[in-house]
Amino acid sequence: MNKLFAERFKSARIMRGFSLQNLADKIGNRISRQALHKYEKGESYPDSEVMALLCEALGVHRDFFSRESIIELGEIQFRKLDKLPTKEQNRVVETTKEILTRYLELEELLGIKKTFNNPIKNYKSISSYEDVEHMAEEIRKQWNIGINPIYNVIELLEDNNIKVIEIDAEDEFDGLQTLIEGKNIPVIVLNTGRLKSSDRKRFTALHELAHLLLPLNGVPEKLAEKYCHRFAGAMLFPKKTAESEFGDKRNKISFQEFGMIKQKYGISIQALIYRAKDLGIISDYYYSTLFSLIKQLDWKIQEPYVYEGKENSNRFDQLLLRALSEEVISLSKASSLKNQKLAEFRNNNLLPA
Repeated sequence: MNKLFAERFKSARIMRGFSLQNLADKIGNRISRQALHKYEKGESYPDSEVMALLCEALGVHRDFFSRESIIELGEIQFRKLDKLPTKEQNRVVETTKEILTRYLELEELLGIKKTFNNPIKNYKSISSYEDVEHMAEEIRKQWNIGINPIYNVIELLEDNNIKVIEIDAEDEFDGLQTLIEGKNIPVIVLNTGRLKSSDRKRFTALHELAHLLLPLNGVPEKLAEKYCHRFAGAMLFPKKTAESEFGDKRNKISFQEFGMIKQKYGISIQALIYRAKDLGIISDYYYSTLFSLIKQLDWKIQEPYVYEGKENSNRFDQLLLRALSEEVISLSKASSLKNQKLAEFRNNNLLPA
């Protein structure tokens, strides 16, 4: 018991970004740093009063400390990893593992055993942007999207057995992707602390999907990033769609037109300009002119013409309420899997006391 508690206690502390002294300060030094150190080493175990203090300070349900982590993550690739402090990397990884542990436990309780199928697994290599375009077209075909706008990227990924986790982290990375070790389950993590708009979240999710699916072994890092950008653009705004909306060649496109297409397809104005240039719809010179104007107008971070589409998934919550309705789990277990206090869970889901 002490060993499991020690492991889970350390995980909870890392998830909050606390040192042992930070945690001692958080609880008003009612428990000393030295006593906390003994908990983390498995040398002692807290009584019920101290356990309640720790749960409150660490933001976890009491059951957290007795639930074994059932997963390990494979190789992790952060975007902009070199700028992210090690402490924050560890926090993101531990938080991801904890959310996934609860998610997979819920699926196991419901007997859900879906496996992921890579729709472009037959593509063994990549050597051009045309290859990227073909792969994006194949995925759209396999996932029955056609050339239609994608209403909700995150829900699309979840529906195709890719776990998408959203975490509010420091500003030094956009997202990451990995696989759960020993299971054919891909994972994408999005940093909502940095991705403030839905169109950026959509593009980043598809960029990370490209890292998961494209055969990038042996491709130089900078070129791989360009391929992943091209893939995200092709998924959101396919070539046939672009030619239908813009025409084959344009000498000029107004920002108002870009804005209307952004709101229809959920792709930023800047990504649309890249896309138009990549497809030869506009010239390199006009592309440079448009980006100079964007810089002058200070639109690099916050663009006009806000995309209002929904960009999240309710799958976990739906499964949780399903398990509760079918009496697979108790109300207490449901609140534990949601990592909420019982009263909070009841109130959030309009359940009677």
